[in-house]
Amino acid sequence: MINQKLFQQLKKDFEFYGEERRGLIGVSNNALTKSKQAIFSFHRDDLRGGNSLLAEVEKIFQDLEKKFKQEPELRYEGAYRAALEEYVEAKFFGKFLKDGKIDFIKDAEIDADTYLGGICDFTGELVRKAVLAATDKKFKKVEEYVVGVRDVIGELIKMNLTGYLRTKYDQAKQNLRRAEEVLYDVKMREK
Repeated sequence: MINQKLFQQLKKDFEFYGEERRGLIGVSNNALTKSKQAIFSFHRDDLRGGNSLLAEVEKIFQDLEKKFKQEPELRYEGAYRAALEEYVEAKFFGKFLKDGKIDFIKDAEIDADTYLGGICDFTGELVRKAVLAATDKKFKKVEEYVVGVRDVIGELIKMNLTGYLRTKYDQAKQNLRRAEEVLYDVKMREK
């Protein structure tokens, strides 16, 4: 015989998770968009504006932590993970532009996979910044950005990344190649 209370509870739990998931997707998309806008601000040398956007994202993530206590599985939803990874990329980019450092992010709970994915993507932002610096004839800055990409690849190469992270790592290696091509072109023009 079927215990109706079991199925009622399962239905209630399933529907609750679905509602929470839909809400998380909307909030995560907002965080992802603000992180992308922060990166765009950083490319325009608007560190203040970019950091202000990241502060909004951090508030969103703090609010989500309360939801994760009720429904821990939500932490593994794709929309949230994508937003968190974009935030990591933006945070590394802004910090590097400010003081040339790559360090822990203390404003959100971040797992190793998200750190690694975000830092791989961050190398692409440094390449774009190197191209902009070369265009503006800021050759010392080009070298700083290339060194940043090299340093990241130098650390990532020590890890045996697989799956999704291997793809990200391969993209980061391509970013290093492009960065070095920009630096080569700059050096040839200086002669």
